[in-house]
Amino acid sequence: MSGSSFGHLLRVTNFGESHGPAIGCVVDGCPPGMALTVDDLQRDLDRRKPGTSRHVTQRRESDSVEILSGVFEGRTTGTPIALLIRNEDQRSGDYAEIGQRFRPGHADYTYWHKYGLRDPRGGGRSSARLTAPMVAAGAIARKWLALRFGTRVRGRMSALGDIAIPCTSWDEVGRNPFFAADAGIVARLEETMDALRRAGDSVGARIEVEASNVPVGLGSPLFDKLDADIAYAMMGINAVKGVEIGAGFAAVAQNGSEHGDELLPGGFASNNAGGVLGGISTGQPITVSIAIKPTSSIRTPRRSLDVDGRPVTVETHGRHDPCVGIRATPIAEAMLALVLMDHALLHRAQCGDVSVETAPIEAVARAR
Repeated sequence: MSGSSFGHLLRVTNFGESHGPAIGCVVDGCPPGMALTVDDLQRDLDRRKPGTSRHVTQRRESDSVEILSGVFEGRTTGTPIALLIRNEDQRSGDYAEIGQRFRPGHADYTYWHKYGLRDPRGGGRSSARLTAPMVAAGAIARKWLALRFGTRVRGRMSALGDIAIPCTSWDEVGRNPFFAADAGIVARLEETMDALRRAGDSVGARIEVEASNVPVGLGSPLFDKLDADIAYAMMGINAVKGVEIGAGFAAVAQNGSEHGDELLPGGFASNNAGGVLGGISTGQPITVSIAIKPTSSIRTPRRSLDVDGRPVTVETHGRHDPCVGIRATPIAEAMLALVLMDHALLHRAQCGDVSVETAPIEAVARAR
C-alpha cells in the first residue's frame, strides 16, 4: 500500500492496523542533538488516547510509546527514529458481522474495490487508531519548533454538531474532555453526547488549530505552498471533509478592503490570510479550521450492500466514538507541527543565508 509516508525533509512513514499487534511510525530527517525522551511524546499521546471519558470509545489502550532507534543517551542522532505503540485491547469479534457488508459512510466499500480484500477489524488501516503514531511524531516536531523558534501549537473544538463553542479562555481546553475553550458549555456538550450514545447515532465537529511564533518565509510557490501542505496534512486525518486557512470560506463574503490584512509598523491589522501569503508564512499565527464528519460506525440501522451486491441492513456494534472530533485536537496539532518543521528544514536548506534589511513586522512589534 502506497500513501503511508508524509513530508519532504522530515518524513514520517506510518504502519500497522487497528487490531494488529502494534502500530507505529518511522520519523526520518530530525536533526541530531535534540534532547528527546518518551515523556516528550507521551504527554500528547495521553491527550489523544481512547477511554479517557464516557464520551469516547471505551477501548482501553495505554498508548505507551517505545523509541526503538534514532535516540542515543537521550539525544537524537539524526538517524531514523522508530516509534512503536502496542495494541492491547482488541475485540476483533465485534466486527465479524460486517466482514461481508459495507458500512455506509465508511471506507469498507472503497478498500474492497481497490485491494480486493480488506481488514474489517476496527477498520484496519482506515481506522483513526492510526493517528496515534502521527501524534507521537508530531510531538518531536513540536519540541524542535519550540526550541528553535519558540513556536507554540495549540488547538480547540469550536463546534460539536450544531453547537458553536466560544473561545473564552484557552486555559479551559485542558480541563474538559472536549478540548473546549469555554467551561460554561461543557454540560451541554455532555448532554448531547449522552443522548447520541443512547440513540446509537453520531455527530461531526469543527476543530481550530493555530501556531504562533512562526518564522517568516516558510513555504514555496507554486505547488509547495505552506497552506497547500497544511491542507494536504489535515485532509490526511481520518474523517476530515473540509479545511480552511485563515478566513477560509468567509472570504467569499468579504470585500478586498476588508480581507487584505493591512501592514502597520506595529504589526498586521488583521489575519484573514491565516498567516500565509502566496504560500509563504508571514510571521503571523497560522490559523487552520477543519470539519470532521460524523462517525460512520453506528448502531442505527442503515441500508447497504454486501460483497455479493445483495441489499442488507447494517448495524455496527462494538466500541466507537459517537464523535471522532472529540479526540481530534491533538491530532490536528501534531499534523500542523509536522508541516511547519518540514518547511523550516526546507527553508534552511535553500534560503538559510537570505537576509533583507526589512525586519519582520512582528519582530519590530516585539522589539518595541
